[in-house]
Amino acid sequence: MPPKPSPNYLSGYPAHLIAQVQDLIAQDKLAELLRQKYPQAHDVRTDKALYDYVQEIKNEHMGNVGQLSKVAYDSKLHVIKNALGTHTTISRVQGGNLKSKREIRIAAMFREMPAEFLRMIVVHELAHMKEREHGKAFYQLCMHMEPDYPQLEFDLRAYLTYLEADRR
Repeated sequence: MPPKPSPNYLSGYPAHLIAQVQDLIAQDKLAELLRQKYPQAHDVRTDKALYDYVQEIKNEHMGNVGQLSKVAYDSKLHVIKNALGTHTTISRVQGGNLKSKREIRIAAMFREMPAEFLRMIVVHELAHMKEREHGKAFYQLCMHMEPDYPQLEFDLRAYLTYLEADRR
């Protein structure tokens, strides 16, 4: 079986931005540049701390969207689904009631990433609770919760591209 192709984290961005990222990687400057830009690690290390962190953001920006049943770091997420975070809603009939469980799972790699990257991925998954598709309303909601969302998403994608290049 042929190896699975690496994800292209920067697809959809203009060619000149992709070239800049690739040049910084080739010159071995991207990681240091991002370390200078995002020097602060976070202390959200456990699933309980992550749940509290996500609840705080949700309550501040999306209070009436519904309860989260579970929020957790997932060490298999990036490998299996090629995703950095997931959101699920499971509906079950219990008696005459319809019960919904909502879960958010964040790739375990975010335990070690800068605080801004964790916030970006949490905002992204929370936005899916209200907007399922990656459309205009989805990104407006992300920017409502995190005004620097577009820059954080690009920087995270650049960093992931660097990590992928480093594995080769």
